[in-house]
Amino acid sequence: MKFDAIVERINSLPPLSNATVFVQQLYAEGAENVDIIKLVRIIELDALLTLNILKMINAPIYGFSRKIASISQAVTLFGTEIVYGLVMNYSIMEALKANTSSYGISSSEFNDVCHLQSALMFQWYSKVDLRHAQFLAPLALVMEAGKLILVREIETSDYVKEFKKGLKESSSIEEYEHSLLDTTSYYISGLLFEHWNLEPLYVDMLKGLDFKHDDGFKMEYYIDTLHIVRTAVNVKEILTDKSIEKACLLVEDMNLDSDYFRHIAHRIKETYEKS
Repeated sequence: MKFDAIVERINSLPPLSNATVFVQQLYAEGAENVDIIKLVRIIELDALLTLNILKMINAPIYGFSRKIASISQAVTLFGTEIVYGLVMNYSIMEALKANTSSYGISSSEFNDVCHLQSALMFQWYSKVDLRHAQFLAPLALVMEAGKLILVREIETSDYVKEFKKGLKESSSIEEYEHSLLDTTSYYISGLLFEHWNLEPLYVDMLKGLDFKHDDGFKMEYYIDTLHIVRTAVNVKEILTDKSIEKACLLVEDMNLDSDYFRHIAHRIKETYEKS
């Protein structure tokens, strides 16, 4: 596996769906300036996109007790940025369909990891800073996309068994990825976002998640927050007691309430295990 081959694969990817491109254009001037009527209309013109968003947003892990029956209702309850993340998630997953078994996880479980990361980010961080939670939750939903590129390379190489064995024995997914490729799946996600002209700040955060740069306190704070969520929920540990406690230590390092984080994480875990 070579980094250049991964970059070449990314550069050969076609644009995202028309609906997604139109939604991106609405967000060009910032989420706060989005024309909600146009947003709802664009999504509802794509029946599969509409059904998928409603299916995702009605999942028990998002914590709503009553059914959300329309896109306009979803936008009202979750905000434009969360809906943007759901649109991106659907479009990216459709564009990058891949067998994730190399990471020891089924495609369905991989999708669950993405949604659990987003739900945890939103439900936990909303108490810390609602505005930032609305900005970070969509990124948490799609930040694992780089793994879908990596598994394509792995599955067509001679390293499948070696990769699975090494990943199982490693204590850190990112360190293991880096030992093979000199990069990580999160950096690859950043390259994907860059290729598709998605939110530039998301690109910078993904590229900096495992390769921190001196980009200021705000960027570092965002990155540390994402790291907490991926520590609690990842393809090796889906909200295990151990991963939640490791994440709680990171929460304490940020001088935030670890008891509240633990409460939210276990609540989401219980809901997920019952579903």
